[in-house]
Amino acid sequence: MFSFLQGQKETASSRSFEHEKEVHCSRERSRAAWKIIDEYLMPFVEKERYKISSRCRLHPENDLYRDQEQHKMHVDLNEWRCGYCKKTFYEEKYLDKHFDNRHYDLLNVSHSKCLADVCGALHCDLVLDSAPHKTKCNPAATGRNKHLCESLAGSCFPVNEGPSALRLNEFFLHQFCDAHTCSGGRKPFSKGGKKETSTLYVIISVLVLMLVALFYIFMYLYQRGIKRGSQGLKHISKFGQKKRS
Repeated sequence: MFSFLQGQKETASSRSFEHEKEVHCSRERSRAAWKIIDEYLMPFVEKERYKISSRCRLHPENDLYRDQEQHKMHVDLNEWRCGYCKKTFYEEKYLDKHFDNRHYDLLNVSHSKCLADVCGALHCDLVLDSAPHKTKCNPAATGRNKHLCESLAGSCFPVNEGPSALRLNEFFLHQFCDAHTCSGGRKPFSKGGKKETSTLYVIISVLVLMLVALFYIFMYLYQRGIKRGSQGLKHISKFGQKKRS
């Protein structure tokens, strides 16, 4: 009996060891990378109607945590719900732990698919740091990130695949790669993204609605003024007729 229990303990500990050994991928940095892809790359890819190949490391299929992230439900300010088992949590980090402990088996760990590995190329630190602090530029690290960035541009948007791929390749280099320099001057995401586009759209929509509302108010007051004027003229005409008689 003792040997059986010991065997069970060893099996459990070996599974726990395997669990920790198999995944060496930061969920937080993977999430930051996907946020950047979704906001600063995909709007332009969709505009070109270009289909990214699954061979591209930025493809959703190459994000280890993509399925779990899509099963997150942000119900309220302090309520997060698991889309698999409907269990609720008051912070996202506890839902992340729940995924790690209860739904680890749903991760596809058979291939190396860690989106966090391209964080250096995509400037993830700008998304992760709420209050970015200035640090001394490391030329070697900057060079590695630039090389990775350029390789992503080439593999995701091969220039020999047509005009759309060529335009997206050039866009990617300007949007992400040119900022990998210690000389300064260039900022990442210089071409804008989803947030800027949607904000501008909202502002324009509000202004249009206000103008339409003002137009109808003006027309209403104008028509009302005409009616009052015509009624006043009728009243004056009747008063003049009575006076003459």
